Amino acid sequence: MNQLLSQLEDLRAEAQAALAQLDSTESSEAWYRDYLGRNGKLTALLRGLGQLSKEERPAAGQAANQVKAALEQALHERQAALKQAEMVAALSAEGVDVTLPGRPQQVGKLHPTTLTMREIIDICAQMGFQVYDAPEVETDEYNFGLLNFLPGHPAREMQDTFFTTNPDVILRTHTSPGQIRVMREHAPAPIRVVLPGKCFRNEDVTARSEMMFYQVEGLVVGRNVTFSDLKGVLLNFANQMYGEGRSIRFRKAYFPFTEPSVEVDVDCILCGGKGCRVCKQSGWLEILGAGMVHPVVLKNGGYDPAEFSGFAWGMGIERQAMLKRSIDDIRYFYENDARFLARAG
Repeated sequence: MNQLLSQLEDLRAEAQAALAQLDSTESSEAWYRDYLGRNGKLTALLRGLGQLSKEERPAAGQAANQVKAALEQALHERQAALKQAEMVAALSAEGVDVTLPGRPQQVGKLHPTTLTMREIIDICAQMGFQVYDAPEVETDEYNFGLLNFLPGHPAREMQDTFFTTNPDVILRTHTSPGQIRVMREHAPAPIRVVLPGKCFRNEDVTARSEMMFYQVEGLVVGRNVTFSDLKGVLLNFANQMYGEGRSIRFRKAYFPFTEPSVEVDVDCILCGGKGCRVCKQSGWLEILGAGMVHPVVLKNGGYDPAEFSGFAWGMGIERQAMLKRSIDDIRYFYENDARFLARAG
């Protein structure tokens, strides 16, 4: 038994000396196989326990387990040290400069509709307009009746409407109901406001139309407001929105809430009025509808048409974005295609 105990101590010393010479985690695995594995030196030495007497075996087995536990603990500590050294060496070899800036993070961008809306509002703000928020859910009276769309009037067919379970409550088909609301809040004071927001129409979704879209409504009411004032505001808008030197033209139109009513065009920003595919060879691009506020609408808003006059216009925000950014399909705005949003924004 004394011989076996001596051999165990010699093996412990040999294994610890070999462990101290290891220089990699791979070599530590080979050390484990050589000393503690199934065919290792400690296992081979323990086979000699069978030659001891029954009384000597417990003490010898205990001594062997102590040697095994000590070597396993030493191996664990050595492997931890080797892994730390290898990590430090790898970082040093890569030459990491911790003072360099990190990788740039991709950040989101404003939606092209939002950008265009803000641009329109900023231009109007320079002309003294304030923003007025009106509700998206309206009554039939505000959306149609007070704007001179009488019940059964054929003009109602121009705007296919989303109705709720209450037939008198609808999703607004245009931003014009806000005209009545702002007039009733401020009459008889002068008004100069823009009303941006969502509109809803039960239309087929095509490259030119959507069932949900954005508009910006403009309204001016005061004494001695003339059609020339309307033209001056819209010409200034066109030059700021589409570039200096723009020309506009009015074409007669019909809207129940304005009289006279016009469609407004700007000379094509791509061809300069010479004619191209975008303007269909006409040299002009339609940008909005406008007109002088109808006397009935003024009266419904709380103003005396004999004393006050006003003008209004309305434009689709997506349409302005399409014209300015050469976008040929309104459906792109709401398909959440990151490629389109990055380019158009």
